[in-house]
Amino acid sequence: MRDSYIAAKERWARKMAGQPGPSRRSTERLPPGQHQVHNFPVLDLGIRPNVPLTEWRLKIQGQVENPVVLDWEQFLRLPQFRDTSDFHCVTTWSQFDMVWEGVAFFTLAELVKPTRSAAHVFFQSYDGYTTNNPLEACLDDDVLIAHSWNGKPLTVEHGGPARVILPKRYAWKGAKFIREITFQDRDTLGFWETRGYSNTADPWSEDRFARKGQPPPGFP
Repeated sequence: MRDSYIAAKERWARKMAGQPGPSRRSTERLPPGQHQVHNFPVLDLGIRPNVPLTEWRLKIQGQVENPVVLDWEQFLRLPQFRDTSDFHCVTTWSQFDMVWEGVAFFTLAELVKPTRSAAHVFFQSYDGYTTNNPLEACLDDDVLIAHSWNGKPLTVEHGGPARVILPKRYAWKGAKFIREITFQDRDTLGFWETRGYSNTADPWSEDRFARKGQPPPGFP
């Protein structure tokens, strides 16, 4: 994992220097089974917590050297990152060229310094939602904790005040209403992962469900 972290630092340095990154993972921009939309559908657990910015906190803990709890002002004082990426929902819609602004996950990782044992990340939200990702996936150069979308603050419908964006995974892997990030030495399944959704969630291999071709109960 240490080698992956060093590689992530190199990618990040190239991106910040304006150098080109690796080519697209797919020759087709739209992943298989997806259709392009031009709106931003709202999907959540039916709970939309309205967290005042004065009360918002982001706790980062676990297998790290420097655990922290950031309030909103401290979060905004971190280096800000603006990125344009595509967004893929497991319910088969995709939107291109979503413009996000916030704090890069790599910036947070550099702040807390994951230990050698850290290999996975567990996300918890203000609405009780949870999800998980390998640390290596979170260290990609387009992953961030976003507070703005298309130049405007994120509304509560879209996960504000802040949400996780992982463009190369189906969108359920990017938790809305983010509250807590835990670096772990083991994988812990989140809300949808324990209910029959894929643990890897790769849109380009149409990796939607734990059992391929078998949607879990209640899938739209």
